[in-house]
Amino acid sequence: MKIVIKEVTDQKDLHRFIKFPDQLYKSCNYYIPAIHRNQFSTLSKEKNPAFEHCEARFWLAFSENEIVGRVAGIINHRYNQERKSSYMRFGWLDFIEDENVLKALMSEVEKWAVEKGLQSCHGPLGFTSFDASGVLIEGFDECPTSFGHYNFPYYDKMLLNAGYEKEVDWVEFNIKVPDEIPQKILTASNLISKRYSLRNAPLRDKKDIGKYAKEVFELLNTVYKDIYGFSTLTQAQITNLTKEFLSFLSPDYVSFILNEKDEMVAFGIVLPSLAKALKKARGKLYPFGFLHILYALHFNDTIDMLLIGVRPDYQNKGVTALIFSKIGQAFFRKGIKQIETNRELENNHKVQQLWAGYELRQHKRARCYIKSLK
Repeated sequence: MKIVIKEVTDQKDLHRFIKFPDQLYKSCNYYIPAIHRNQFSTLSKEKNPAFEHCEARFWLAFSENEIVGRVAGIINHRYNQERKSSYMRFGWLDFIEDENVLKALMSEVEKWAVEKGLQSCHGPLGFTSFDASGVLIEGFDECPTSFGHYNFPYYDKMLLNAGYEKEVDWVEFNIKVPDEIPQKILTASNLISKRYSLRNAPLRDKKDIGKYAKEVFELLNTVYKDIYGFSTLTQAQITNLTKEFLSFLSPDYVSFILNEKDEMVAFGIVLPSLAKALKKARGKLYPFGFLHILYALHFNDTIDMLLIGVRPDYQNKGVTALIFSKIGQAFFRKGIKQIETNRELENNHKVQQLWAGYELRQHKRARCYIKSLK
């Protein structure tokens, strides 16, 4: 099979790049299509502020005029400067079950990396930690979370055969919501609230949530700065992410913990699962996609854990009890039965300790790979 690699240089090809997975996974029950317009914004220099400190190129693989694969190459200069590293990222990787297609695509990314003087290529990673990352290696019969990414089992073996090796793994947990909030959470919440003069910020609507957006992302930049793949968010990115996520958030599912000085010391944000709604939307918000999403936001029994963070000087003090106590009450009012944790690093024991004592199963695992180009 002859493979031709073409770089994406216009909007027509960018749309083909975005839609290729819909064709590749059209018969897969577990694949969740991303919203096309959101993907276009992410991959567009004019719309994504990450391009202020990132370079990116996109390639499509063709065989007999049919698209058989895609990949993005990304240089996050901010990340490389902060980590004193020399990495090319690859992302948006999808391909048919043919090693030659993968190798042809990765050859383009690696060639660009060498031209730019970079020493390693790793991924799948996006521009930010809010983009899809990792290759699924366990849990192929499980539905992804709202912002998760599915792939076929052959990806892992073929990346290994192409000279890549494991860099990190992420794991995901499914947690059964108990019949009532554990008494230890309620007791701890009251004690810690009094001991450290902490309280939940009053949130009545999205406008109230928006007032705290800047503080949330400033704290996130502090708490996440050493996490694998994370680069500090700029003000332009914070503004963009606030617009992107605010419409999905409900005060019931958001907890901002303030101290006596009204400083934010912790946050927790969860979201009703949009996976089934996004599948029904088939990549389109209109004419009916947004209706499926609206329904899922109000009528659901599954929650996706999005973000949780505690200021360093308040860590190891049980502050998360205040978050779980507040959000947990909404679970019972709204009939939530299960929680999906989203991907967390396999060695992030602090976060995994939060789920101790609950009925759970570790059901998915994803991997990021690396290859030295020296």
